[in-house]
Amino acid sequence: MSFLTVGTVAFDAIETPFDKVDKIIGGSATYICTAASYFYKNQQMVSVIGSDFPKESIQDFQNRGIDTSGLDVKEGEKSFFWSGKYHNDMNSRDTLITDLNVLADFNPVLPDSYQSPEYVMLGNIDPALQNKVLDQIPNRPKLVMLDTMNFWMDIAMDELKKVLKRIDVLTINDSEARQLTGEYSLVRAAKKVAEMGPKYLIIKKGEHGALLFDNQNNVFFAPALPLEEVFDPTGAGDTFAGGLMGYLANSGDVSFDNMKRGIIYGSTMASFCVEKFGPNRLFELTDEEIHNRVQEFVNLVQVDITLT
Repeated sequence: MSFLTVGTVAFDAIETPFDKVDKIIGGSATYICTAASYFYKNQQMVSVIGSDFPKESIQDFQNRGIDTSGLDVKEGEKSFFWSGKYHNDMNSRDTLITDLNVLADFNPVLPDSYQSPEYVMLGNIDPALQNKVLDQIPNRPKLVMLDTMNFWMDIAMDELKKVLKRIDVLTINDSEARQLTGEYSLVRAAKKVAEMGPKYLIIKKGEHGALLFDNQNNVFFAPALPLEEVFDPTGAGDTFAGGLMGYLANSGDVSFDNMKRGIIYGSTMASFCVEKFGPNRLFELTDEEIHNRVQEFVNLVQVDITLT
C-alpha cells in the first residue's frame, strides 16, 4: 500500500506583517508529504527541482519515509520560486514574483514502482498534468484527491472537468466552488460538483474551518482552532490535505464518518503550519503535540445536548 503525491517542490520568499524571509523551502508536495509523514510512511513524491535545491532537504524527505525516486533533478537549472506579501488580515496576499524555472517544462513521469498507489494526492498544478498522472496508473486507486484553483478554472476549465470525472475528493475554497459551479449557495455548489464526478467535496474556509459534503447530501463542518498568533499561512491548505490523506491512508477507511475524523487531523496539522515561516513548524513536531492538539479540536466541537 502506497501514497503518491504529485506537486511542487520549490523555494519561497515570504513577507508578513510580523517578519519576512528571503528564501525558504516550499511547494505543495513539500507541505503535503511532510504533514502526511506523521501518519503514514510509505510515500512517493513526484515533482521537479533544479540543482540549486539543497541535498540535505531531499535527505530529510527520505528520512521521513518519502521515496524521492520520482523527484526529477534538472542539473544546471533553477527550482521554482515564488515570492509573496501578506496583508494585515493575513487572509489576502500579493504575489510579487513567480519564476517557473524548471516547472515550466514539468512532465510528471511515474517510475514503475509508483504505478500502483492506493492513495493519490494531486497537488495544485495544470489539470492536463493531473490527467497525465492518472493515465500512468493502470488500476483505479482506492482514493484520489485533487486540489485546484481559480487560475485553472479561468484558462483550463475543459481539462479540469475531465480530471474531475476521475477523482474521489475535490478540495477548493468557497470562491472557487462558486466559480466552478456558478452557484452562490455552497450546498447547491456541492450538488453540482457531485454531478461532475467527485464523491466528496471539501471547501476550505481558512480561519473559519472547513466544510465536507458527500454525494449523498451529508454535510460536516469542522471549525478552525482559534490561535493566539498566525505567523505565516503559506502552505496551510496543502498541510491540511497532507494531514487528511496521511490519516486516511493509515486507517484504510475512506467512509464519510472517517473522512470527518481525517478533516480534524488535517485541520490540526494546518494549525501548526501557520505558527512559523514556511514548513519549519512541521519539521519539528512531536506525536504528543499532535495528540494534544487533536484533543483541543475534540473539546472545541464536543457538546452534550438533550432534546426536549
